[in-house]
Amino acid sequence: MSILSRNTYLSWNRIFHKKNGIINSKYLHITNRSDMKDARRVIVKLGTALITRENEDGLAIGRLASTVEQVSQLQNEGRQMLLVTSGAVAFGRQVLRKEAMMTMTMRKSLSPKDILQNSRLAIQRQACAAFGQKGLMSFYERMFQQYNIGVAQVLVTKTDFYNVDSRKNLQATLDELLNLNIIPILNTNDAVAPCTDTDAEVTAAKDDIVINDNDSLAARLAVLISADLLLIMSDVNGLYTGPPTSEGSRLLHTFCPKQDSRLISFGARSKVGTGGMESKVKCASWALDHNVGVVISNGQNDKAILNIIDGKKIGTFFTNTPSQALPVDVQAVKARDGSRVLQRLTTEQRKTIINKMASNLREYSKDILQANKHDLEDASKEGLKTSLLDRLGLSEKKLNTLSIGLQQIADKADVLGQVVRQTRLADGIMLKQITAPIGVLLVIFESRPDSLPQIAALSICSGNGLLLKGGSEAKYSNEILTKLMQDALEPFAPRDTIALINTREQVADLLQLGKYIDLVIPRGSNELVRSVQKQSVHIPVLGHAEGICHVFIDKDADLQMALRVVRDSKCDYPSACNAMETLLVHKDLIRTSFFESLIELFRTEKVKVYSGPRLSTLLAFPPPPANSLRIEYGDLQCCIEVVDDVYDAIEHINKFGSNHTDSIVTDNQNAANDFISNVDSACVFHNVSTRFSDGYRFGLGAEVGISTGRIHARGPVGVEGLLTTKWLVQGHGDIVADFTEGRKKFLHESINPKQQH
Repeated sequence: MSILSRNTYLSWNRIFHKKNGIINSKYLHITNRSDMKDARRVIVKLGTALITRENEDGLAIGRLASTVEQVSQLQNEGRQMLLVTSGAVAFGRQVLRKEAMMTMTMRKSLSPKDILQNSRLAIQRQACAAFGQKGLMSFYERMFQQYNIGVAQVLVTKTDFYNVDSRKNLQATLDELLNLNIIPILNTNDAVAPCTDTDAEVTAAKDDIVINDNDSLAARLAVLISADLLLIMSDVNGLYTGPPTSEGSRLLHTFCPKQDSRLISFGARSKVGTGGMESKVKCASWALDHNVGVVISNGQNDKAILNIIDGKKIGTFFTNTPSQALPVDVQAVKARDGSRVLQRLTTEQRKTIINKMASNLREYSKDILQANKHDLEDASKEGLKTSLLDRLGLSEKKLNTLSIGLQQIADKADVLGQVVRQTRLADGIMLKQITAPIGVLLVIFESRPDSLPQIAALSICSGNGLLLKGGSEAKYSNEILTKLMQDALEPFAPRDTIALINTREQVADLLQLGKYIDLVIPRGSNELVRSVQKQSVHIPVLGHAEGICHVFIDKDADLQMALRVVRDSKCDYPSACNAMETLLVHKDLIRTSFFESLIELFRTEKVKVYSGPRLSTLLAFPPPPANSLRIEYGDLQCCIEVVDDVYDAIEHINKFGSNHTDSIVTDNQNAANDFISNVDSACVFHNVSTRFSDGYRFGLGAEVGISTGRIHARGPVGVEGLLTTKWLVQGHGDIVADFTEGRKKFLHESINPKQQH
């Protein structure tokens, strides 16, 4: 099949499926990363920097062995693999230089000057290619034999593509080898190929790319044999917005040539190869236009090829589908610009925005609940856990509560520019420390769309730009809530001050943008928080990974009070992070009527009870043993354990808790004081339910999250936790030299911020 008939050949979609370990083909068109697992014909192009060592001392055997292993695994899965390998010239030059140096006479080697000149000995490129290709191919044969895979060497020149008959023969040869389960290993025949393009070749290529390196060779081969996927493996992680080592340059995980070309600039070429990133992008774009999926990635990374085929976010994926969303760095910049607009607004203007947000929740409640119903129906079909469905659901009552909470936040809209500290440094020099926004917040939350209006209002109140990523299960709810928040914002500040992020890939990109994002707040599962903490290397993360909360019932407790506190802590909202997960009971209360009442309470409320190790030894028929004393159940389950006294309870909580919220029920004030002083948690309570650990209940209006960290905000984080400070110094032409030379003296006089000047 000629290149000219390619578009007709691919007029169908390709779909692949595995049966008995073999991939059967109709026709495939890769439009996203998840399609790659179905790719049947895959070309892997290996750059010179991967094949040879940096010190020019032979082949990079370890890297090549890993590559061969990955390619063999894919071949044995039923795919048809083809290698385009560079490195023959570089490898040949390395070996021939050593040969030449060894054959020099001793006389010529005596002079240091001669040695320096001979170390740069120029050897004809064609000779290097002829010698190096032999060694390279010998290595591949030995390596693939270990996996019972045969290989065939195919050397090509440009005329093999420009001449119609030669091109047909090449295509037939490759098709036959692939169908025989043999891996073709291709390279340009540099021993005879000319180094420059002739006018005839350029004319013959017409609208196609001219073959002047192995990147262009791989692209032309991919189109010729109707490959599904072309992997261009280099020594860089993918396509960057600029040279990878330059400041501010970032990796593009997805690249649309038609849309994103303006985002990138190219640096110097590789030191060892003939092509550069500009050549790779040009060739990748050309192959993409001919319906070949393309990824540029770093072949030095562990199992890079297998991870790409598995759909993981490795390297740069080329697509012809323009993204409807703005690039994430642009979104972050717009959020920062919006933050600066918010800072210029008056307190009354910010208050008006938040009150409008509150009224929108009531005015458009039917639309919100309809969108939420759509989410709930989809989530039920997907089998979402009951506890997560509870978090996902909205109601008129929830919306009214939200609206009231937002109005409380509006009443705190004067938090910016407040004087925290004021000091007279010297006569005529005044120092002030005032409150200021953090900048741009990235808040990631799961299952709870009611979090979105709270977070948005807190951000507006504190003057911060906001990027939001909700769970996909709340897609429709989050979209309408974001729109309503932006509608309230628009008369005073840009809508993009608040933006909704749609995909996990965008979040992964944002977590690398320390220049644009100032604080990340994850609200969700332990896995989510830990994943965010792991990915966010340069951006601070505020949040809690677990909500393992305890209630301790002391021997001196009001037992009726204890039952009420336990019921509320566990049963009011069991999926909340501040719900009780472990109940600690003083040893003197075991085998009493109170303990029987406690068990009956759980039975009535349908709470499944597990016993801790000590409780199991004290009861003749204990509940099932807990798998661990450090479990966040998140539903109607809990563990009961026995402790000797308040000090034993404190030790247990500090060992097995998550520093979130813990409560003691007792009428013994000394025991309560010891508990409050020594439990190392963000929230420590006496005679109240753990469910009070909440921004709304604390009078913060709402919370952006709960932090168990010890730096910055801790516990429920309201608007004050979203502020930082800046210093202002006002004087009259004062200079430091006046103080160092004794003409003036520091006073450092503390001034009451409320004092008028």
